[in-house]
Amino acid sequence: MLNVIYFPNLSPEIFTINIGVISFTLRWYALAYIIGLLSAWRIIVKVIGQPDLWKKKKAPMTKDITEQLLTWMIFGVIIGGRLGFVLFYQADYYLLNPLEIPKIWKGGMSFHGGFIGVIISGIIFCRKNRLPILSVGDLIAISTPIGLFFGRIANFINAELYGRPSNLPWAVIFPGSTDHDCRANFIEICSRHPSQLYEALFEGLLLGMLLFWGALFKSWLKMPGLSISIFITGYGISRFFIEFFRQSDYYYVTESNPLGYMIQIADWGLSSGQVLSIPMIIAGVMLFVRVIK
Repeated sequence: MLNVIYFPNLSPEIFTINIGVISFTLRWYALAYIIGLLSAWRIIVKVIGQPDLWKKKKAPMTKDITEQLLTWMIFGVIIGGRLGFVLFYQADYYLLNPLEIPKIWKGGMSFHGGFIGVIISGIIFCRKNRLPILSVGDLIAISTPIGLFFGRIANFINAELYGRPSNLPWAVIFPGSTDHDCRANFIEICSRHPSQLYEALFEGLLLGMLLFWGALFKSWLKMPGLSISIFITGYGISRFFIEFFRQSDYYYVTESNPLGYMIQIADWGLSSGQVLSIPMIIAGVMLFVRVIK
């Protein structure tokens, strides 16, 4: 008998309220988004209120427009995350079913798409309010990991985005996971890496602690763009590494999906998440070198 952990009896839904024909359901994933965004807002307000952390003791923005920034970030995350999933992962399906694109409550969000959405919305916000883009970006960078942490915890509760087959002592038997890869690897019980928790640890907790340490004790915020470069590089490296333990998404690789088809032709043995992380790492390193110089 393998020493594995059976997935706890957790429901993706926290509660459901039925009032006549109206039904409202609060899911862990939605709660993770809410907590992550509100926590990011509180972090930004807190950091803005400490002028000693900034160059010339002047924060890049005032507290009275942080709510506006949060609104722009929400739209960037949701629109970018959804369109990223549609374009990067299931372009063939949504091309045939365009009315399914807005139905985000059915699942399907891409971090890399949300990241691009935040960049675009952040730049527009800064241009509109005449704010320094890199310094505002540093604020967003140090406040993002906590949202990633809660989001990956929600992925675990939903028993989704689980890892590859494993017989390690902390491997988890997830409900609904197929045993195809387990049989291929001669594993009797389909236990898998809890890759969602790996991501919560590296992309959320550790990366967030690093950015807080740099902001509070190493004057990183006095060098505009430094926190952004470290976040981008740190996330890209963490995601690239964890993808070796995360279950591949077979439906991603189709001829009508440009990203999946590229991976198939190149035969690199890389997942779509790794291919998307490579430009992040390159961009992060380039920005880091530019800031240091």
